[in-house]
Amino acid sequence: MANETILLVDDEEEIIAFIQDALELEGYRVLTARSGLEALTQSKHQPSLIILDVMMPEMSGFEVCEQLRESTPCPIVFLSACQSEVDRIRGLAAGGDDYLLKPFSLEELKARIHAHLRRETRIRSQRERGELCFQSLTIDCKGRTVSINGQDISLTNKEFMIVELLALHQGQVFSREQIYEKLWGLDAEGDDATITEHIKKIRAKLSDFVQERTYIQTVWGIGYKWDVK
Repeated sequence: MANETILLVDDEEEIIAFIQDALELEGYRVLTARSGLEALTQSKHQPSLIILDVMMPEMSGFEVCEQLRESTPCPIVFLSACQSEVDRIRGLAAGGDDYLLKPFSLEELKARIHAHLRRETRIRSQRERGELCFQSLTIDCKGRTVSINGQDISLTNKEFMIVELLALHQGQVFSREQIYEKLWGLDAEGDDATITEHIKKIRAKLSDFVQERTYIQTVWGIGYKWDVK
């Protein structure tokens, strides 16, 4: 994982210095930002992962994350003293991939960083081949087909687009509204409830071939994510 770039965003100098020193010893290049606006500027350097505090001046981490998600696909790990379930849900809904509470274990933070970067490396490699593989399920992004154990699953164009979107961002939670906007566009006239119906149909089609795994997981109160655990 050496030479990967991590953007560290926090308004506390001690936390910045503590984490930066530890990550640089691991071989990472670390960019830092002490406010939301500075984070948005630094994100133009295309970091491999972003560690993002929630409580900051000018903009909260949630607001920063929502803006980052318009152009930044890398994993975002929230680091926050906000311990309520509502805050964790809000972080995921904003587009975060993980949520670690302060005070935190440095070893746990490093382990989560490693895990997210390994996943991104694997997905990037699969994307370059035009194929995503999850155990028995294969998504051919070029041929726009999905198969399980070599048997093709008959998906409509929109169903395939939903599967591809979620699978390309494994673990990231998307709300119905976000999925609808990405597939139909901001100006489309319609109801995002159609996403629920599409996902029901996708799950039914996949369950005809594999019943022990759902692939598309519901995150209650937020939306859906691709999960093969």
